[in-house]
Amino acid sequence: MTRAIQITRSIQMTRIIAITGGKGGTGKSTVATSLAFELSKEKRVLLVDADVDCPNDHLLLSIKREHLKTVRQRIPKFNPDRCTKCGACGKVCKTNAIMSIKGKNPIFMPDQCNGCGACKIICPSGAIEWDSKEIGRIYSGKKDNLDFLSGELKTNQPISEFIVNSLNEEIEKRKDGYDYIIIDTAAGTHCPVIAALENADYAFAVTEPTPLGAHDLEIILQLLARMNKKGGIILNRSDIGDKKIIESMAKKHSAGIIFEIPFSKEIIIQYSKGEPVNIPRISSIIK
Repeated sequence: MTRAIQITRSIQMTRIIAITGGKGGTGKSTVATSLAFELSKEKRVLLVDADVDCPNDHLLLSIKREHLKTVRQRIPKFNPDRCTKCGACGKVCKTNAIMSIKGKNPIFMPDQCNGCGACKIICPSGAIEWDSKEIGRIYSGKKDNLDFLSGELKTNQPISEFIVNSLNEEIEKRKDGYDYIIIDTAAGTHCPVIAALENADYAFAVTEPTPLGAHDLEIILQLLARMNKKGGIILNRSDIGDKKIIESMAKKHSAGIIFEIPFSKEIIIQYSKGEPVNIPRISSIIK
């Protein structure tokens, strides 16, 4: 049964809605882009692609991204004149970014550093200061009336939630100019997903009627419950597989199946062409 969730809003109040999912490949980005594009025909809408490890909403909507800003992360800078070559910094580095042997200058590999600062704290001679490195970029774009933000982690960098945090800063600066902000999170329940969900008023978990879909749906429902996020389930390809396993999971977690999307060849064709996917009545989930 498909039913709408009532998202009430008052005048001049922006609603932030996350489209998320425990499993990749369920159609999360397709739903997010379709919902955002449909809403933008009548409302002021910002779509945020927070799947920063593998952003692709701009491809789905054929949006040309423009570089907005560079995201940097702190890293240690070693002063060889002060270093006593004690080897303490290498011992506390949990990411193995510092190789240190007592009596030798430390060897630093910036790409592996997560900026935790343990090396600076432990250094007995004050030989470590702060520097920074580029870890990703924020992009902006536009599709007709739809405004767009996207974050992208630089290859071989370890901390993607810093990119999501930078997106959250942009959302905070811009949110008063929109009726709806749609956030497309990464799949899973790791730190970048949590960061993307932090400011969401509502979250919809997209899944599919398969055992894998049910398993990963339970994980994301547990996360949403822990974060006290309201929302529901969007069941994609609802007429393929065993819908009862999703209904059972929804009942177990007292979560409603808000919307069902039957398998559609037309959606696949639009998806493959980089056209906004038309999911009939998708905007009804928030009215």
